Amino acid sequence: MSEPPSPVPGFSCGLDATLRLISGKWKPLILYFLLQGPNRYGALKRAVRGVSDKVLIQQLKELEADDVVKRTDYREVPPRVDYALTPLGRSLAEALVPLCTWGSENMAEVSRIFAERDAWRDGTAP
Repeated sequence: MSEPPSPVPGFSCGLDATLRLISGKWKPLILYFLLQGPNRYGALKRAVRGVSDKVLIQQLKELEADDVVKRTDYREVPPRVDYALTPLGRSLAEALVPLCTWGSENMAEVSRIFAERDAWRDGTAP
């Protein structure tokens, strides 16, 4: 059975389009934290634990270029910039909410699976 043709050339399906837009480890987390309201860079950096400055800046620039995030520069001294979701970004972030819920509900099981995987990889599994 063959797949139906893509409605837009370049994407195999809607999931392909979505995953290309949020590709990378950090973009879904950025969207999650911006769904709660506009954030300044420092607040995002603290919320998205483990991301480097370079990568966070790059991911924010890509999300801005893709019309998912809006950057507002208040042109003040000291500099004040914040990031907020565009309407497209809000709808995308809201689509991620069920994944957040699933992750919260299954966090213990996922942690167990990752621990087993790590033990197997390290050769310490029983």
